[in-house]
Amino acid sequence: MFNIFKKKFSGESIVSPFDGKLINIEDVPDPVFSGKMVGDGVAIEPKEGIVYSPVNGEIIQLFPTKHAVGIKSSGGLEILIHIGMDTVEMKGDGFESFVKEGQNVKIGDKLIKFDIEKIKENHSIISPVIITNMEVVDKIKKRESGIFVESGKTEIMKVSLK
Repeated sequence: MFNIFKKKFSGESIVSPFDGKLINIEDVPDPVFSGKMVGDGVAIEPKEGIVYSPVNGEIIQLFPTKHAVGIKSSGGLEILIHIGMDTVEMKGDGFESFVKEGQNVKIGDKLIKFDIEKIKENHSIISPVIITNMEVVDKIKKRESGIFVESGKTEIMKVSLK
């Protein structure tokens, strides 16, 4: 029976910035991310060393070491993509950026290239994709972990705003 009071979940779609395996944020080997201290989201174990934009929006932060990038989506979500764990220690070695702060990007635009093998030598490559401005979020619907996600194509989260 059709229920006119049942609200369909709609919101902003975030697609994967990497090709790789989707992982629950709670399973990330870093308490800052797994404890959701930075925000909520998912993580991906990348298969290749390229980060693509998961949304249409603007680059609001590019870390000098190029190991992380912040994007403000056209819908107002602030998304942090952090490549690997403790990769700030690499001081930018093995990372190349294709964007700058203030630049507009579209889903699938290449943001950062990184040497995945160099990261694996001393760090986990598990890479969180986090919504940092949780105060504007009403609800997050996440894809199930363990699936293979494709950059620019596979929806990893749908977020509704307050």
